[in-house]
Amino acid sequence: MAPSPPLLELQGISKSFGGVAALAGVDFTLAKGEIHGLVGENGAGKSTLMNIIAGVHPEYEGTMRINGAVVKFRSIRDSLAAGIGMVHQELSIVPELSVAENVLLGVQPTNRLGLIDWKAMYREAEAQLSRLGIRVDPRAPIGRLPLGLQQLVELARVLFSGARIVILDEPTSALSPPEVDVLFSLLRRVRDSGRSIIFISHFLDDILHVSDTITIFRNGRRIATAPARDIDKAWIIERMIGAGHRELEESYTGEIMLNSRPDAQVVLTAEGLAAIGAFRDVSLQVRAGEVLGIYGFLGSGQLELARALFGKLPIAAGTLRIDGRAARLRSTAAARRAGIAFVPESRRSMLFAQEPVYKNVSVSILDRISRLWVRPSAEREIARQHVGRLQIRPPRVERRLNTLSGGNQQKVALAKWLTHLPRVLVLSEPTRGMDVGAKDDVMTIVRSLRAQGIGVVVVSTEPETVLSLADRILVMKRGTITREFANEVVSKDRLLAAA
Repeated sequence: MAPSPPLLELQGISKSFGGVAALAGVDFTLAKGEIHGLVGENGAGKSTLMNIIAGVHPEYEGTMRINGAVVKFRSIRDSLAAGIGMVHQELSIVPELSVAENVLLGVQPTNRLGLIDWKAMYREAEAQLSRLGIRVDPRAPIGRLPLGLQQLVELARVLFSGARIVILDEPTSALSPPEVDVLFSLLRRVRDSGRSIIFISHFLDDILHVSDTITIFRNGRRIATAPARDIDKAWIIERMIGAGHRELEESYTGEIMLNSRPDAQVVLTAEGLAAIGAFRDVSLQVRAGEVLGIYGFLGSGQLELARALFGKLPIAAGTLRIDGRAARLRSTAAARRAGIAFVPESRRSMLFAQEPVYKNVSVSILDRISRLWVRPSAEREIARQHVGRLQIRPPRVERRLNTLSGGNQQKVALAKWLTHLPRVLVLSEPTRGMDVGAKDDVMTIVRSLRAQGIGVVVVSTEPETVLSLADRILVMKRGTITREFANEVVSKDRLLAAA
């Protein structure tokens, strides 16, 4: 009896953008009832291949088969009809709609009159989310939820759509360790039901933990495919980046010695800060030339604290001082005037994807480089300086932002604020969803800002990010600061225990 064909098979897939090859002769196979991990640096070709499978890129060379039959998707609708669902790293939720409306978007239950049955919709959405381990009010506007919860809701929508093939792009990047465990348990149940999952991640521990098979991409080519049980992190890194490349700091899990600067000038002081439903009684200091790390699981309040420090979330109680002067941050404009800059966890919320790099860099200083009208030549010159300084690739300021990799978009987000240095720079999840090389670049940038005397606040749910950057670490839990690490040895295990 002949063996059954793979659920999904791609042969000789090639794709170019503007004459630049994104994929070159790639073969890829996905078996029925398999979790297939995909790893590679930003720009390695992973997302391009997935977008071909999902119908985003209809023009390409090569052949795609599902259950042995040749298919050619001309649109996302074609892919969905074939039973393929994709959860992108940059979410496609509708912020103004409720959680339930997002979960059941397009398939809302109706009554005999053909009107939406709201009670049934809330009940069904709540039941589906409970199966994911998500406890959230289905009536709540989804845009008010933390990014990690938004991600889980979008994942629920795809998983419960009946898709046979589910593509997940960085699904754990905004999740806390307990939520990751819930997600992995769910993915295994989906796999055991006969459906298949393609799992894209820069978190190599996650890939190794949940995948049955792992494929490594580099420079638009498939480098290797192997059973997850037969390989380890070092094997993956060697093939992903190249033999002899050092294992970078983001995979560091040992102990480090924190060296805070107690004698340095205090540039920001918060006393008894509170935001309704987010955090309470938060007091902290940020010193010049210091990186203050704030760590906690998703939902602990640290991401909301970052927004409040930039005037994006109302402060209900407490006081703020910048260089000793009282500051009332009722808006982001007020925060900017006070000398605070902010890069949020979602790049999409602060960048203009359809605009060129130079416009994204210069947007925060237009009033400084023009009086009556904007001079594009001045914008481009400023952008070129920062593109070179931050090693943004490709180094072309006229290139549209959405053609850059996630890591390079994050560098553009940083460059936006470096045109006029702030007193305090607040970074929320600064390395989220990046490959090891891009993370190292961003860490180098942050350290250079620290050396220039800027007070940097790094807020993250990733312990590796905080350990790699911080001189001092605060741990938040359930909306309050529960522990400070300073001038002592600290490890990932100690951070997790404190959180």
